[in-house]
Amino acid sequence: MIEVEDFDRVAVVRLAHGKVNALDLELITAIAETFRALDTRSHQAVVLTGVGIGFSAGVDLWRIIEGGPEYVAKFLPALSEAFEAVFAVGKPVVAAVNGHAIAGGCILAACCDYRMMADDGSRIGVTELVVGVPFPVSALEILRYALGGPRARAIVLGANMYRPAIALGTGMVDELVAPERLLERAVGYARRLADQVPGDTYRFTKRQLQLETVERIARLRPEQDPETLRLWQARTEDGSIRDYMERVTARRTASSSG
Repeated sequence: MIEVEDFDRVAVVRLAHGKVNALDLELITAIAETFRALDTRSHQAVVLTGVGIGFSAGVDLWRIIEGGPEYVAKFLPALSEAFEAVFAVGKPVVAAVNGHAIAGGCILAACCDYRMMADDGSRIGVTELVVGVPFPVSALEILRYALGGPRARAIVLGANMYRPAIALGTGMVDELVAPERLLERAVGYARRLADQVPGDTYRFTKRQLQLETVERIARLRPEQDPETLRLWQARTEDGSIRDYMERVTARRTASSSG
């Protein structure tokens, strides 16, 4: 589900869950546990990437449909915990986006300090609104931190997917790299950050930069989380999420047959 490999003081964390690393309860729980542990271990930096054809296709919506409101009630808090665990690591964290990074996959990349993306045909973006569901407050605030308010607003409300060159221009990623060099480049950059700055200085500075975001999440969660849960459960029960997934499946079938 998650593979961790040491590259000379840099921990490479690979999402290895199904074909597209879709985020279900098991995977997001493992992400949170892994990153909390890495924050206290001897590794000086972390690289987050995926195994297979994509970084992460985002939330496993079929599991949401199958699990119903009870599953959603467990899933959403765990999803926020996973985002916050990656965001909170006090070491350099670099995303090596090796393929599609959709919705929650895009948020995972935004949780990292620096984002590299394979310069291929992959896409990245947040599409929650076209599914009919809102963002958990942690996801929205982390995206705001990563992109800035105006860009985050445009990307969230537009709910589009972007090719690498456009993603670079919007700030969703910081650098494009040839696919075959992506991991090597990400590990090298993470190691350089760790070597350039003393670990305690990096950790303190990162906390300073994140302070407003962390405080906003803590302040807004009691107000927003219940409504977020209500809307996710409503879209599960009224068939909106199923309708969306059936439309997506039909488009893919038509495209492959054409």
